[in-house]
Amino acid sequence: MTDALNQTPLHSLHVELGAKMVDFAGWSMPVQYSGIIEEHTQCREKAALFDVSHMGQVELRGSYTAKALEKLVPSDIDGMREGKARYTLLTNEDGGIKDDLIVSNAGDHLYLVVNAAMRDQDIGHLRAALSDVDVVELIDRALIAVQGPEAEPVVAAFVPEVRDLGFMETVMCDWAGISCRISRLGYTGEDGFEISLPDSSAREVVTALLDHPDVGPAGLGARDTLRLEAGLCLYGNDIDGTTSPVEANLPWTIQKRRREDGGFHGADRILAELASGPSRKLVGILPDGRAPARHGTEICTNGGQSIGAVTSGGFGPTTGGPISMGYVDSNYAGSGTSVILKVRNREVIGTIVELPFVPHKYKR
Repeated sequence: MTDALNQTPLHSLHVELGAKMVDFAGWSMPVQYSGIIEEHTQCREKAALFDVSHMGQVELRGSYTAKALEKLVPSDIDGMREGKARYTLLTNEDGGIKDDLIVSNAGDHLYLVVNAAMRDQDIGHLRAALSDVDVVELIDRALIAVQGPEAEPVVAAFVPEVRDLGFMETVMCDWAGISCRISRLGYTGEDGFEISLPDSSAREVVTALLDHPDVGPAGLGARDTLRLEAGLCLYGNDIDGTTSPVEANLPWTIQKRRREDGGFHGADRILAELASGPSRKLVGILPDGRAPARHGTEICTNGGQSIGAVTSGGFGPTTGGPISMGYVDSNYAGSGTSVILKVRNREVIGTIVELPFVPHKYKR
């Protein structure tokens, strides 16, 4: 492991816990501790703790900040009530996705969480495009996620008021004298929370959480299998600058007012696809047998015509078999369609299915 990699405030704790550390987007991050399947199961059955401090945390401050941000995203930001969080997308002029992110109405400012690999690009883009908005990168804040069916009782043991949070809601809390922003959301398909807190307090809070009998640490490996089972896109794999929100099954990120008014980057393409349908769609695929169809696997009709490619794939610990997501020609995107997957020079039969593979369990 090179010293040039960025380290989160919890790096030394990961090492003490025996984590296998890897380079992820220039950060030294734990890929696993006890094993991916065990950590995945911990999240599905109890509660798993993830260090996501490599993600970018940003505040937008100024007059008419929400309206200004709406030039860059297709979602209704100005209509969000205080304490509401929303998953949205930075789009480019061609209607592709520059990044996916969470935007929260924090009262006197907007609070954003952006992907680690894109944080520098996103912050630069925000500063260049929002000249009248103060874009503040929070470089002294850690971010942890507690996910799973036991997440609420675990976190509520320290901060009881989180029981009142609904899915995609956020609030500032006091955690034994530590000021934290706790948001009820996550990227595993399970109920859970993301907790933003000072770097200096991260180890204290995480150690207290890991002392709870229902909590175990989990790394990037389990995070990936969990989000794949939940049918959630990974930026750089399932969505990128060429992919539109409509192709990616994300039209729900575009609320009614924005569909009617437009005014965001790439609106011409995106609104046209909403009206007429895209030429390709993101679908779930169940390969026959045990061999996973991974990123880049060609998808063909039974007659051998190439109709798309897998963008994410692997073994689903909860589903008990291989699962994949990928884009196919819209004419072949119907659930139940049989396809051929070119897996390592072998032809494997697959079936198009609706996403997600595992139902979401968010607290509505």
